[in-house]
Amino acid sequence: MGLTPKDYDRMTKDASPNTKSWRNIPLAFLIGGLICTLGQLLTEAFLRQGMAKDEAAAWTSVTLVLLSALLTGLRIYDKIAKFGGAGTLVPITGFANAVVSPAIEFKSEGLILGLGAKMFIIAGPVIVYGTVAAVIYGVILFLMGGV
Repeated sequence: MGLTPKDYDRMTKDASPNTKSWRNIPLAFLIGGLICTLGQLLTEAFLRQGMAKDEAAAWTSVTLVLLSALLTGLRIYDKIAKFGGAGTLVPITGFANAVVSPAIEFKSEGLILGLGAKMFIIAGPVIVYGTVAAVIYGVILFLMGGV
């Protein structure tokens, strides 16, 4: 006796945990907002040091990546992500976490085959497609006479 799609859907629904959207959505908003607020505070602090706007933005990005990587290495970022869920996916910190997490997980396999190869297992496609898209857009812009 085979399962019908309707039976399978019912079994899946029964076995799946209930989502707590009423809790998860506000926490994601709060954690994401706190990360963005930290970024804005860093930018303002760098601007007060006399940096140009572009330079302050660059240093803010570097600082957020460094903090995210450090917190990931100390296993604190995972705890924040467990609490705040999708709020930790703010692009720059989430991307740094996506690079560092596999590197930590596979470091026992060695520097080349573990750390080096696995570090970009999640973030690699983003880097590749981003680079390819940038080249294509650059060529199009050049051909249109924009450069």
